[in-house]
Order: sequence, then structure tokens, then C-alpha cells
Amino acid sequence: MQIGVLSIFQNYRDEHDDGDVMRGEMKIALLAEELGFDSYWATEHHFFGYSMCPDNLQWLTGVATRTSRLKLGTGAVIMPWNDPYRVAAKVALLDQQSGGRALLGFGRGLSRREYAAFGIPMDEARGRFDEGTEIVLAALESGTIEAKTEYYDQPRAELRPRPTGSFADRVFSIGVSPESAVQAAVIGARLMVLAQQPWEVFRDAALIPYQTKWRELRKTEPPPPVCGQLIYCEKDAKRAAELGELYVKNYFASVVEHYEIAGKHFQGTRGYEFYASAADMITAIGLDEMANMYAGVNTFGTPEEIVERIEQQRRILECDLDVLAITKYGGMTDAEAEASMRLFASEVMPRLRATARSSAAA
Repeated sequence: MQIGVLSIFQNYRDEHDDGDVMRGEMKIALLAEELGFDSYWATEHHFFGYSMCPDNLQWLTGVATRTSRLKLGTGAVIMPWNDPYRVAAKVALLDQQSGGRALLGFGRGLSRREYAAFGIPMDEARGRFDEGTEIVLAALESGTIEAKTEYYDQPRAELRPRPTGSFADRVFSIGVSPESAVQAAVIGARLMVLAQQPWEVFRDAALIPYQTKWRELRKTEPPPPVCGQLIYCEKDAKRAAELGELYVKNYFASVVEHYEIAGKHFQGTRGYEFYASAADMITAIGLDEMANMYAGVNTFGTPEEIVERIEQQRRILECDLDVLAITKYGGMTDAEAEASMRLFASEVMPRLRATARSSAAA
């Protein structure tokens, strides 16, 4: 089992100086190396305090210079917002600077506000994602980039420096909707998900279609999913429950605002039909009940409770999984995030890894 940390760079309610937030996130990255996490990932978001990392490849380059062991992943490059050459070139450069530690995660993007600020219609998201990821991956494998597609016109050119090696087993893609999950299998990427719906729903709507398409295309067993989740670890059960629920629900409120989750715009946006159905469900059951559900699928508690929650995820998904821990969010202080990370690393990670080894041996 691989266990990583995902930084989301949230300036919750814009209550802090942006520089303080960024310095805090660098501390989290360095702490991930110190505590024995396997990987560190950075989001891509623009324009709002909801998440402030407009260039995660640039950020990861800075982390690379201050670490020696951590694998460094994009969680994720939002392909429709980026030029394929620039993505391929930056990934190759990061891979060289980090000594082959780069991991490449792709996403399609869900925020109408961010698409609008880029001047890119959300209707184009699926086409830009599918074409762009194909161009980037081909360039990383061949060392040359060339494309003439509906959205991209790239003359043939060399990719220099080239990466340290193949990215065939270093590609990931976020897939919550069935369409995105299947496309992850098409491009040969590990499936990534952020906890936001019951794990049974993710299994049926995304994971099984991904596994089916992977087996169909590759005649091999699919790799386990990477399951991102909000983590808060605390020895005192009462404090863990109270603060964990508070911070998770705070973050949920910011998600609803940023993505306009309950909005009607998904209904008229090509490629986002899955989210239109989700918006209808939120309207039907109400935001308070959705917040309770959201808290129920994320992971906070004592070390023993967190181990059981993640083991339960594995039972529901009926496969092994890797964990991507979001360790600071929703107004959590730097001190609370650090204490939670240290406890998680010392008392949760060894148990999860031991259980995973036992399962593999069985």
C-alpha cells in the first residue's frame, strides 16, 4: 500500500495571508518526507482562495530541491486549461530535477468559475482532456511532440530534456463520473478519486467500469485505485469526532461554493451529465444531509478508527487501494495539521501497510 499526502493550498474564507498559507504547505511537504510518506501531490487551481496553486509542476520543482526520497505527483494537471507541450516539457524537467521521482496525474476540471476566467467553454472540456492527455503521453514516451487535432495544432518538435524514463506506470487520472473513469483506463492511467460520495457509489459508477475497460484493452488486472480523502487523526476520541466533523464540513461548504455543486448549469454542459444528476440529488435531500454524507465518507478519528475506516473502504471496493491523505483543510491550523500527520504516520501507516502485506501474502 502506497500512502501519500495531497496539498490543496486552501486559504479558508480568505482569513490568512497568502504567503503564510504557502509557507505552511511547504512545511507539510517537508514533513511528508520526514515522516515516511511515499509521495507528495499538489493540486492545480486558479483565481480563488479555495485552492491556490496555479502551477503545481512549478511548486513540485521547489519541493524536489528540498527532498530526496518522496515521489512527486500532480493531483492533478487540469488538461483543458493547459497547453500539451508546456505540460510535457515541465513534467520532463521535473523528472530530471527530481531524479526520476515525478508522477503525472490528470484531471478535467469541474469549476465553471475557473473555466470562465480562462475563457474556455466547459463544453470543450472532454475533447480537450482526451486530445491533450494523448499528446502529452505520446511526447513523454517518444521524446517528440506533434499534433493536429480539433483543439491543438502542434508542429513536430523535440522534447528536451527528455524524462529519465517511461511514464507508462507513472500516470494517474481522476475519475468520479463513469465517463472519466473509463477514459482513465483508455489512456492507461491509475484511477484516482477524492472521497465525495458513498464508496459503494464510486465502486459501481466508476471503479467497475474502469476495471472492465482496463481488462478489455490490456488483458491484465487493473491496478488498485488511489483514494484521496480528508484526514484528521487525534488520540482523544471526542476531540477527534468534534474537530474532524467541523473541518470536513467546513471544507464541504467551500466545495459547494466553489464548484456551485447545487447549480443547474451542469444540465446544459456537455460531458457533465453525471454532475447534473448529483446536483438534482443535493436539491432533493438538502445541503445539511449532503454534508453529513460527505463527513461519513471522509476519514477522521482516533488511529484505530481511521485504520478501520480505510479497511472498510477496501472491503467495499473489493480490492486493494492506495491512500492519498489531505491533511490540512477547512480552517485547520498548521499545528493541528502537523500533529495529525505525525500521529497518522506513527500509528496508522504501519498498521495499514502490515494489513496490506498480509492481504497480499494471503
